[in-house]
Amino acid sequence: MLRCSLLPLVVRWPVLLRSYASCAARVQVVALLATALALSAPVAAAADRPVRIVALGDSLTAGFGLPADAAFPAKLERALKAKGLAVEVTNAGVSGDTASGGLARLDWSVPDGTDAVILELGANDMLRGMDPQVTRQALEEIVRRLTQRRVTVLLAGMRAAANFDASYRRDFDAIYPELATRYDLLLYPFFLDGIAGEGALNQGDGLHPSAAGVDAIVARILPKVEELVRQARSRRTM
Repeated sequence: MLRCSLLPLVVRWPVLLRSYASCAARVQVVALLATALALSAPVAAAADRPVRIVALGDSLTAGFGLPADAAFPAKLERALKAKGLAVEVTNAGVSGDTASGGLARLDWSVPDGTDAVILELGANDMLRGMDPQVTRQALEEIVRRLTQRRVTVLLAGMRAAANFDASYRRDFDAIYPELATRYDLLLYPFFLDGIAGEGALNQGDGLHPSAAGVDAIVARILPKVEELVRQARSRRTM
C-alpha cells in the first residue's frame, strides 16, 4: 500500500515543490520523493527481469531422443521470445521419472527465484499401472509446496492409455482437472493432445514426440503458457 500511495509523487514532484513556499516544506517533499523512488525501484526491477519458468517433467519434457535445442523447454522459450515475452525456460525433465520422483527432487529442480512451473508428470505412473492415488498424492504435494512458495503453476495433464480398464482410466484421468480446480491452477488438459497416436509426430517407439511433434505441442500449449507468464509477472509485483 505504501508503494502505491507514494509512486504518484515521482510524477508530481515539480508541482509539489512549487506549491510549498518554505524551505522546510520543500525538504519534506524531497524526502518523500526519495522514499518513493527507493520503494519503487525493487518493483520496477522485478517487473523488468525475465520470467523464470521451470519445466518439471519426465522424458516428454527432457526431450528423449532429441537434441537439447529441440526439446520442449528450448522450443517453448524460443516461441515465447518470438512473441516479445522476456522469459527463461529451464529444462528440469528426467526421463523415466514418476510423480513421486519429481516430488523427491523438487527443491533442487525448482530453485529459489523461480516464477512459474510447468508441471508435466504422471505418464510413467500410468504406463507402469501405478495406483492413481499415489500419483495424485505426489502431484498434490508438489502443487502445495510450489503454491506455498508463491510459484505460479501450469498443470499439464496426462490421460490413461486405452488398454487400461475403465475404472483405472476414470481414476487416473480425474487427477489433473480435480487438482487444477482445488488449487485454482492453469490447466492444459492433455500434454500430448493432437500428438498421441500420430505416427508422423512421434519417434519410432510411438511414445515420444519427434521434433515435429514437439513443435505441435508448443503451438497448442502456447496460449496457456502466455497466460502463465502474465500471472507470474503479476504475482511477483504484488
